[in-house]
Amino acid sequence: MSETSNAPDHQNVIVTGAGGYVGRHVVTALLERGKAVTAIVRPGSRREVDSRATIVEADILADDFDVTTLAPVAPGVLVHLAWQDGFSHNANSHMESLSAHFRFLNAAADWGVQRIAALGTMHEVGYWEGAIDAETPTNPLSLYGIAKDALRRAALTQLAGRIELQWIRCYYIYGDDRNNRSIFTRLLEAADEGKTSFPFTTGVAKYDFIDVEELGRQIAVVAGQSQVTGVVNCCSGVPVSLADKVEEFIAQKDLDLTLEYGAFPDRLYDSPAVWGDATVIRELMAADAS
Repeated sequence: MSETSNAPDHQNVIVTGAGGYVGRHVVTALLERGKAVTAIVRPGSRREVDSRATIVEADILADDFDVTTLAPVAPGVLVHLAWQDGFSHNANSHMESLSAHFRFLNAAADWGVQRIAALGTMHEVGYWEGAIDAETPTNPLSLYGIAKDALRRAALTQLAGRIELQWIRCYYIYGDDRNNRSIFTRLLEAADEGKTSFPFTTGVAKYDFIDVEELGRQIAVVAGQSQVTGVVNCCSGVPVSLADKVEEFIAQKDLDLTLEYGAFPDRLYDSPAVWGDATVIRELMAADAS
């Protein structure tokens, strides 16, 4: 086989965590953009992954995992979404799997992957008021945020000079709410159980909400850009109070639920108002649509 035939092809994309809440939407968005997608799912799990993708079962975090078994040649792009317990911010698994994530990304770069787009989170930043941009300092206050921040720092230190590295920072994701563990899922479950009231915080904190399908499209667009590296916000750029968003959700779903404001305290690490600076992603999405 010639050297040219072994060169990474940016039309070929590997997506880890492809069976997850975000991953399924990213796979579909990439396929809609004409990419050939290899979707990596956990062994025994192929739930609702777009059938147009090539589905591979693999434990990519296993100590003896060989990344070269994922495809005949290295893809041009790896979208790394795999992560355990994303909705349990202080689960020990975040720290326990950190080294395995770094090992996997490093091995992918060694294999010849030219661009890695890895999923980050607003929780890397910790307590912050106002817009978050690529230069905002980080001070995470949960194990989830600490682990993601550590992986970002390690990847930027070790890999940025060898490959095109994109760190996709996401915000408060909603939509497809039967398949996550957010407050919106819990609202649906409460309605299913016949409850008419729902214990709530004050709801005054403002967040950057983004629908998971739109997030999938944004990630697909970013991963297709060779000139975009470093931290990229995938977000709406618009702060909305949790109370307003939840009340809107209850009305849209016609749920017979009343919020019990103040039943739970606000989390100490939640900011009064925090959102992503959407300047870059808006430009990318506009250019992609033109």
